[in-house]
Amino acid sequence: MVEVKDGLLSIGQVAARSGVATSALRFYENRGLIASERAGSGHRRYRRSVLRRIAFIVFAQRIGFSLSEIAAELAKLPSGRTPTRADWSKLSDTWAARLDERFAELERLRVGLEDCIGCGCLSLDRCALANPGDWAARSGAGPARWR
Repeated sequence: MVEVKDGLLSIGQVAARSGVATSALRFYENRGLIASERAGSGHRRYRRSVLRRIAFIVFAQRIGFSLSEIAAELAKLPSGRTPTRADWSKLSDTWAARLDERFAELERLRVGLEDCIGCGCLSLDRCALANPGDWAARSGAGPARWR
C-alpha cells in the first residue's frame, strides 16, 4: 500500500490498515474522535497517527466504553503532537477497573442464567438479575414484564 505523496493516508488506506469501514471512519470523524485534513479536491487525508486512535476506539468499544466515554478519554491526549507510548499508557490505566466491572457483571449474568432461563415468570423472589426486589410480582407473572 502506497501512501499519498504528501505523506498522508487516504480514507481507503486507513480503512484497509485499520480494518474499519470507511463509513465508520466518517462517523468517528463526525463525532470528533479522529480528524482528517482535506486535500485540494476535498478528499479526506489522515496522518498515520490516526491508526493508533482508531485502534484505541475499536478496543475501547469492545470493552464496553460508549463513544462519549471514548471521546472523553481521547480528549486527555496532548494536542499539537503525536501521542507517545506513555500518553497511551496513561489512558489504559483506567481500563483495568472497567474490565473488572465487566467481569463481575458477566459473572453475575452467568450465575443468574441457571435460575432465569426457562423460568418464564421472571418474578422469582431470588432473581436479582432480571427482577431485583421481585418488583414484577406486584404486576403479575409473565415474561412480557421483562423489557
